[in-house]
Amino acid sequence: MYAFLPAAVREGLEQARKAALKRKDRLSVHDGDATYRIRRFWDGGFALDVEGSEKLRGHVDIYDGPKHLYQCLVMSSVEDGDERVFEFKWATPVAAGPAADFVRPEFVPAGLISRDS
Repeated sequence: MYAFLPAAVREGLEQARKAALKRKDRLSVHDGDATYRIRRFWDGGFALDVEGSEKLRGHVDIYDGPKHLYQCLVMSSVEDGDERVFEFKWATPVAAGPAADFVRPEFVPAGLISRDS
């Protein structure tokens, strides 16, 4: 579709598309101290920019802004155009609170009023 456009216009459109992806996507992969923005995310994997993502392997964490969502084991990657597509062996959701060894009731009062007050 863009084959008939001049190269400068095509490059400008590609840069605008990448800028729009960065603005609306908050998902990121953390591998130790390194952080990568996720372009696409689905049940079996995710896609990153090709540049700088070739060293991503093993145990990684996925965040939505500051919220920790998943711990994943990345097992393979394939380059697909300007994306590197990663698949993971498992993705475990991160729990919001500690595990309980009892059944929690559906309704929990916000506080108790004593008879002395």
